[in-house]
Parts: sequence; structure tokens; C-alpha cells
Amino acid sequence: MSLIVQKFGGSSVADAASIKRVARRIVHAKRAGNDVVVVVSAMGDTTDELLELANQVSDGPPARELDMLLTAGERISMSLLAMAIADLGADARSYTGSQAGLITDGAHGAARIVGVSPGRIQEAIADGAIPIVAGFQGVSHDTKDVTTLGRGGSDTTAVALAVALNASVCEIYTDVDGVFSADPRIVPAARKVPFITYEEMLELAAVGAKVLHVRCVEYARRGDLPIHVRSSFSTHEGTFVLSPEAIATAIAEGRAMEQPIISGAAADVNDAKITVIGVPDKPGEAAAIFRALADASINVDMIVQNVSAAATGRTDVTFTCAQGASATAKKALEAQRAVIGFEALLVDDQIAKVSLVGAGMRSNPGVSATFFTALADANINVQMISTSEIRISVVTTVADASRAVQALHTAFGLDADGEAVVYGGTGR
Repeated sequence: MSLIVQKFGGSSVADAASIKRVARRIVHAKRAGNDVVVVVSAMGDTTDELLELANQVSDGPPARELDMLLTAGERISMSLLAMAIADLGADARSYTGSQAGLITDGAHGAARIVGVSPGRIQEAIADGAIPIVAGFQGVSHDTKDVTTLGRGGSDTTAVALAVALNASVCEIYTDVDGVFSADPRIVPAARKVPFITYEEMLELAAVGAKVLHVRCVEYARRGDLPIHVRSSFSTHEGTFVLSPEAIATAIAEGRAMEQPIISGAAADVNDAKITVIGVPDKPGEAAAIFRALADASINVDMIVQNVSAAATGRTDVTFTCAQGASATAKKALEAQRAVIGFEALLVDDQIAKVSLVGAGMRSNPGVSATFFTALADANINVQMISTSEIRISVVTTVADASRAVQALHTAFGLDADGEAVVYGGTGR
């Protein structure tokens, strides 16, 4: 008997008919001889609707109360799903994040899981029941307040529970048939990737691929937990996210083909670019800039510093951060303007980060040449460049993002013969 954790996203439980369909899938897995634990997101666009409602009644909703409000979405879907399962003759019990033992820090809206105490979940499993856990939420270890994990946090809930319960696999159900070489909504000829390493999936998730949350992949890698990304709208086998060693074993056993050089291309249009103009070119200035940002809890991604102008002894420093954090970043830097001594700030929130990811980049020369040739042929201007061992990222305009991804996808031979199926929703 295996223990399986199944996570269903908002598009999978968008309405009553969808909830009933998901319930049948869960009961089928249970009756096949598995112990099943389920993590569920809020129905459809419920979280967005609750956020909009909060903003209608308050110009600045208190973070604690906003978390209390937003967790209601998952409580609705978990209880409805438990009812649907009971209607099929199986025993299901719903639990909030705190009841399930998800312990977090106190950062409302972006809490991190610091521990999992799944005693009640284990009791339910021992009784033969199917625990249904509300995703995206937990309880602070110090204040005991309800917290949320940030958008996409249900993925993290599922993987954290799976690791704590020593599950054999965590199945992430979405509205596409797995992880694709690009977003099928942007590149219809995107190809499903049967196997992908944790490292590649982390890079893709970090640069805009919507199918998995970054922190959930981090948890899975630490716990060496297999993730199976698949669709709740079909019975097709999806994509397995595994360690390189596990993929090598699958290749040796004939269950997988040799890994391609490139796994995928992605675009993130939710970043902003900030340029600090006229920074004195002397030791300590960059440290002061990024210390101010760190103190304001701003996560910085790409960084570029221009060559110092000989006549002025000043330079420009440009970085990217989340679009929603740009106002806070600007305020933090302006507060330190006299200390740092820069001349001005420029903020551009109409940028896109376009990336190519593949473990084969390490050992294959010519990837960069093909990358930049493809963008040049598509007449796409590059504003910033950042690389790692298995990733190349550039900043372009939002208007050029989709064309850039399509150009790269074709240039690296990733196009499939047919079109990928998207069953609905936004990818989660």
C-alpha cells in the first residue's frame, strides 16, 4: 500500500461539477489500495475575488485580517470536496492548515513553513479516512495567528505534508497534462517533458513557469520526494520531477529517453526594472544600495552596473525585482538617497524576463550563440542579461515577451508536431 498526496488547484475545483469529478478520482485512488491525502486550493478565482472585496472596504487591509479572509477560500473547497467524497461512500475529513499541523513563521501573506506536525492527519489515515487539507495556509508558531504562504502556496502545503508523511509521491493536479517546454497558451506547439530534474524545475518556476511553485520544488528536492505533475481533466501520465540520479535510473531501465539539452523557455511579465542613476563609483556604494533593499525585504534578481564615466566618477546600477515590490524598493532607496549620494531613480514596470533552461547547457557550446541569434532574427532588443550554469535570462519589453519565447522555442527544436491541450484556467 502506498501513501499518495494529491493536490488540486483552483481550476480543478472551479465549480460543483469539477469538485464531483475530482472526488471520483480521489475515491478511485483510495479503492485501488492507496492511502490518500488531499490538498486543495480555493475554487476558481475565489482568492482574487476576496482580495478585490478587501480592497473595496479598506485602502490598506491589515495583514492579519487579510490572511484570515483569504484562508476562507480553501475552507470552502475542502469542505465541499469532503461532502462530495462522502456522497460516493468514502470517509473524508476536512482540516484547515492549522488543524493539519502546518506551522509557519509570522510573515502574513508570505509565511514560510517551519515545521509540520501531522498527528491528526495520521490518525485519519489510520482510521481509513481520506484527509482533505486546506492549502496555502498555516498557523504562526509564535503568535498562533492564521497565516498564508503566498500565491501558489498550496503546492508547498502538499509537498511539505508529503515529506512529513513519508509519501511515495506528491501528485500535483492542474489544467495541463504536465510540465511543457513552454506555456502552451503562448506556444501552442509546446512539448510535454516526461522527466525533469529538481534543479531545472526550480529555474523554470523562478523565471515564470506557472505550473509549480518555487518553494514546493525546494521542499521536494530536500526531501527527495518525487512530484508527478498531471491534469485533473485527463488520465494521461504527466511529468515526473526527480533527482538526476532517479532520472538516470529511469533512462537505464528504458522508462525514459535521454534528457534534451534544453528543457524549456519561459517569460515572466511580473517584474520591474529600477535604475539608480549617478551612483558615486567608490567602495561601499553598491553595498549601501542593496542593504537598503534587504532591510525593506525586497528580493532582487538581475543586477547590472555600468562602466564608470571618467568625467564624473559616477555610474548607474540597475536591478530587477517583483513588480509589486517596486514602490517599496523606490521608497527604501529614496530614504537613503543622502547617504548613498545617487542622483535619480528610474522605474520601468513594463519589462519581461525571458529565460531558457536546460541542464545540457553545462556541456554544450553554442547555446548562447543560438539564443541571441534567435532574438536578433526576431528583432527583439535585450536590455539586461543574466546567466547560471543551466539558465540564460534576458530582460525585454512586455510587448516582445511572447515573440521571444516562441523564437527561442523554435530555434532550439522544441516545437512538437501537434498542439498542446489546455483544459482551462491559468495553469494552476
